[in-house]
Amino acid sequence: MAAPQLAPFPVPDAQKAFSPIDNEPPLRWQRAVHLAPSSGLGVVRRAIFFALVGWVPIAVWSWAHGRFFHASLGEPLLQHYGVHVRCLVAIPLMIIAEATLHNAALRYLPQFIRSGLVDDATRPAFEAAISDIRRWRDATLPWLSMIGAALAWTLADRVTNHVDEMSWAVDATGALGFGGVWFAYGVRPVFLALLFGWLWRIVLMVAVFVKLARLNLSFVPAHPDRAGGVGFVERLPMAFAPVSFALSSVLASHWAHRIVYHGQAVASLRMPAIAFTVVWSLLLLAPLLPLSPSLYRAKLAALPSYAAMVAEQGRAVRRRWIDGTSKADAALLEPEGIGVTCDAAAMYGQVRSMRLLPIGKQSLVAILLPIAVPMLIAAALQIPIKTLLLGLVKTLM
Repeated sequence: MAAPQLAPFPVPDAQKAFSPIDNEPPLRWQRAVHLAPSSGLGVVRRAIFFALVGWVPIAVWSWAHGRFFHASLGEPLLQHYGVHVRCLVAIPLMIIAEATLHNAALRYLPQFIRSGLVDDATRPAFEAAISDIRRWRDATLPWLSMIGAALAWTLADRVTNHVDEMSWAVDATGALGFGGVWFAYGVRPVFLALLFGWLWRIVLMVAVFVKLARLNLSFVPAHPDRAGGVGFVERLPMAFAPVSFALSSVLASHWAHRIVYHGQAVASLRMPAIAFTVVWSLLLLAPLLPLSPSLYRAKLAALPSYAAMVAEQGRAVRRRWIDGTSKADAALLEPEGIGVTCDAAAMYGQVRSMRLLPIGKQSLVAILLPIAVPMLIAAALQIPIKTLLLGLVKTLM
């Protein structure tokens, strides 16, 4: 006999309530010029467009001036991995990542309703909180400020501060050619604006979870996910994996150039790599941290109740099966037998082991692996890959 099919969860209205990407100002602007479709994100077409617009003028200029493969002065463009990676890897990935965060938000936020964490009593407050964040997302001023900051940073950070990185674009007179100007004042501000945009989206996600944590969420302390039923958000950092890979690739490509062509030791890059990994990991975990106080309060409140239930059941078992008296609460002993006591003890154990942060191995792997891979490739230029992989496995296990 075939097992009965379970009816699918009803899709709540809140499923369309919030995406940190949809309808944000840059997407509206790109839709206005038909770079993005009127419905949907069009991340692939936009990623290809910005990659080609950034890299092709640089490549054509360097080829035309005999600086792509070889250079009589300075270094050829081919040796500067950072230029190629920033144009062809980092910028496209930061655009493609919009789709992963968009889909993750539409998947996980409605789960608060489907799982019962947000009940009928708290749903109006939930939807009001989402509406507040939506207004922040739709605001133009933050994005104009970030674009302004990217341009200001570009102008303040003079090209002369990056003599080695721009050596492929400098002629015999010391002047910066068109390819260098395009990279310095075109590609770099686009990259910075995208980076600042992702920092803003992280702020939005932090604000979402701060508001959710203030609701009276119906946690289930004995839930098998050991996170009160909110363990599904552990997978949220996976949405940022393309951005993590993009930023790590930019750093690793710059370091790879220094290792191959300037003889820099990998060991000297250890502290910058650790600093980036720690800072970026904390930023990606930041949206989940506001839930910690609520989980702590739920665990603290549940432990005495579950302990009392187990104690009362133990006394009932003793009265019925050891003392032989009839003074036993049948409700705690149905079906008859001692197995229910084990079930109650297991529930109490689940409460005791409840995590105070919805963060586990999945979260850490989703954060650390995209960061580690580009850095391992750069380090493999000096250190055998087998040694690097063994170190990575030991770190993740």
